[in-house]
Amino acid sequence: MNALQEEMKRQLSNLNPKMIRRYLHDIIDWDARLISILGARGVGKTTLLLQHIQESGDVEHSLFVFADNIYFTTHTLLDLAGTFYRNGGKYLYIDEIHKYPNWSTEIKNIYDSFPTLKVVYTGSSILDLEKGGADLSRRKLQYHMYGLSFREFVELKYGQQIRVHSLQDLIAGHIDWPYQSLQPLPAFAEYLRYGYYPYFTDGHLENHLYGSVLQTLEVDIPTFAQMNVGTIRKLKTLLGIIAASVPFKPNMQGIARDLSMSRNDISDLFYYLEKAGMIAQLRQSTEGIALLGKVDKVYLNNTNLMYLLASDKIEIGNVRETFFLSATQVTERVLASTISDFQIGEYTFEVGGKKKGKKQLAEAARGIVVRDDIEYYSPDIVPLFAFGLVY
Repeated sequence: MNALQEEMKRQLSNLNPKMIRRYLHDIIDWDARLISILGARGVGKTTLLLQHIQESGDVEHSLFVFADNIYFTTHTLLDLAGTFYRNGGKYLYIDEIHKYPNWSTEIKNIYDSFPTLKVVYTGSSILDLEKGGADLSRRKLQYHMYGLSFREFVELKYGQQIRVHSLQDLIAGHIDWPYQSLQPLPAFAEYLRYGYYPYFTDGHLENHLYGSVLQTLEVDIPTFAQMNVGTIRKLKTLLGIIAASVPFKPNMQGIARDLSMSRNDISDLFYYLEKAGMIAQLRQSTEGIALLGKVDKVYLNNTNLMYLLASDKIEIGNVRETFFLSATQVTERVLASTISDFQIGEYTFEVGGKKKGKKQLAEAARGIVVRDDIEYYSPDIVPLFAFGLVY
């Protein structure tokens, strides 16, 4: 136990003092007894926990542990929670819980056994599919963490604080940007290339990101789905196909034939990639339940992945669409439009360059043109960069 507490203190002392407080911090109800924070690799979940511990003013009664710590070769999570609780512990933070076998059962036991102990755990976003998670659904508050928004990137790199904007703010032209001190378009171009993942501040982004992608494909998804080596190889091939073709219109039958797999198995691979934060699937409709609509297009999850995995095949139109979907899906339910690019509620969005017109929106009830390479709003025309301010 002492060794774990010392490790937590080392982690706290190594926190980057320049790291901003992420958007999710003030959304989380930290007083809840059980909190789950899921997200793709590299989006900043570990830093979020450590920042909260440091700012809580109660480090003495807190314990932060990595779920794959060597301590757990001879102890269980339940053992740890019991010892910590009996010694006056109040707040237990467990990072990367997907690396601990049978985690959901033990978390349930901890919850039931120690009613005054508050537990927060992070894990891969693929744990949304964990069957054992159903036992925790009525006990936990679950949050999903995304990578840096353009707004957060600007604060982290340039020190400019910008408020969170709602979709209605943007559509109405209420865009608060510090134009006098920072030009939006050069900063936006930087964000598209390397600003989604917080570790861009450490340098060597490409190496870090490539390592995260490999860990997701070789460890996270295969461990959850119990894949063999052959299926892992096909999973990598599938991501390569998507990266080379985005936005990708999936022909499940054709892909199944090419990869010598059943159509249902291919659909599963797409779903795993989506839940792990590698891709985003744009659906035609939710048919009453999110994620069940027919897939219209498949994108990489964010533009940083595009520049990593398809740098020799970058097409600016695809970059624009990928950014729009990546940003807006955090706060809105985004669907494919039958007449244009995207549909959000009553609004139809057409995404393009600075000369993009309204022709394709003639039949839209509420049509909005989203233009890249412009700085200012005009009626029904919103700058693309502004959608990076929604979280």
